[in-house]
Amino acid sequence: MSQATSSPAIGSGLQAELDPLDQRLSHNLADIKHKLVVMSGKGGVGKSTVAVQLAVGLALAGHSVGLLDVDLHGPSIPRMLGLKGHAEVLVDEQLIKPVIIDEGLKVISVELLIPNKDASVIWRGPMKIGVIRQLMGDVTWGNLDFLIIDAPPGTGDEPLTVAQNVEGAKVVLVTTPQEIALADLRKSMDFCRKLELPVLGLVENMAGMICPHCGEPVEFLGKGGGRDTAAKFGVKFLGSMPWDPRLMAAADAGRLVELLRRERDEAAPWQGMVEEVRDLLGERKK
Repeated sequence: MSQATSSPAIGSGLQAELDPLDQRLSHNLADIKHKLVVMSGKGGVGKSTVAVQLAVGLALAGHSVGLLDVDLHGPSIPRMLGLKGHAEVLVDEQLIKPVIIDEGLKVISVELLIPNKDASVIWRGPMKIGVIRQLMGDVTWGNLDFLIIDAPPGTGDEPLTVAQNVEGAKVVLVTTPQEIALADLRKSMDFCRKLELPVLGLVENMAGMICPHCGEPVEFLGKGGGRDTAAKFGVKFLGSMPWDPRLMAAADAGRLVELLRRERDEAAPWQGMVEEVRDLLGERKK
């Protein structure tokens, strides 16, 4: 989409626009009640899937929700949701309209702003910082109950930028039960401690599966590592999510919302996570 690349709304004049951007960012975020950053120490733990489950689950519960994908180098949210077009850039106003999908969920990702979705994004730190700030400050989020921010794995520029610019943000950590993932998770927890970023809770993802042949549980990544880590560090445990092949198939097909909507009537494990979050933030009254 030519507007996305030619518009000053993304990636140009960052230093010159610093003060006005600060003002827009502050004004935008003031209209959002809860800001939740979904983080993981390691890639491949299903963090983006958890972010979608949380955002869609909150929207299905009647909340107004935005979903911001700040994984600039490997965005996956648009494909999981089946978004094939581009976000609308209002050139004169230098604003970006989020894509609105079912249940009124507002979504923005850098992939919705570049012409070629398969093109690599080769940006250094200052550029990434500026673009993330613009995605928070120049997107017309409006009044929201929740903004779910899907950060890339680790403790680099992207989560650091969010932590330093989103006042009142809280973190949802995602891990698998295995020690390799938990070792990097502990680094993310240290990141949150050093930046005084409150951790709302921890989700253990890919916590085994039920064998389709014998019906017995298969704990191929270990058992209970996430729960034990949450207890050790005094973090609220938000639940265990089993490996579900249907999630993978639905995400690849861009039909994750359809699956989650059906699963809402089946007491799926991710619903427990959503209700824990609502409880912790005093939002069960809705």
